[in-house]
Amino acid sequence: MFLSHNPEQHLDIALTALSTQVDWRAVLDTLPVPIYTTDRDGLVTYWNRACVDLAGREPELGRDRWCVTWKIFTTAGDPLPHDQCPMADAIREQRIVRDSIAIAERPDGTRIAFRPYPTPLFDDNGRLTGAVNMLIDVTDEQTEALHEQAARCRRLASSLYSRESTLVLQKMAEGFDRTAAELRGENDN
Repeated sequence: MFLSHNPEQHLDIALTALSTQVDWRAVLDTLPVPIYTTDRDGLVTYWNRACVDLAGREPELGRDRWCVTWKIFTTAGDPLPHDQCPMADAIREQRIVRDSIAIAERPDGTRIAFRPYPTPLFDDNGRLTGAVNMLIDVTDEQTEALHEQAARCRRLASSLYSRESTLVLQKMAEGFDRTAAELRGENDN
């Protein structure tokens, strides 16, 4: 999986291609990062090969909406409906969404953490025409962050005198560790 220290450079290339109406598909096809487009209703209209690699599936043109992934989860491991994902928010609110992380589950059950870069697209009159999204693999970074969060919960639990609070924090730590294990492919399901 391609990792970039400055993934927004790839997004800038995509936005330039989309705005100049050059053969933008050819440009996006060459990008080493997963990138896809939707119409203004969120229906996926294009994806590159890197999207298929990340999602573990071929998106369905005219059926997939908001995202190319099969299933999405929060970093806490809770299901995230596609209509509540960052791309859906970007389109509905007509604004760029940054600084979020989600976990995609592939049809084979493996999971990958990713950082989305949903960006609405507008015509010359300012009307929403669709959106473009780039997905950056942050699985290693997220696995480490989940383990650190679990360790913080355990440290705090060990310093408390409240049994109820200790149990809640221990359960949270178990959840963070479970999500990290799923990202590493250690899912027992």
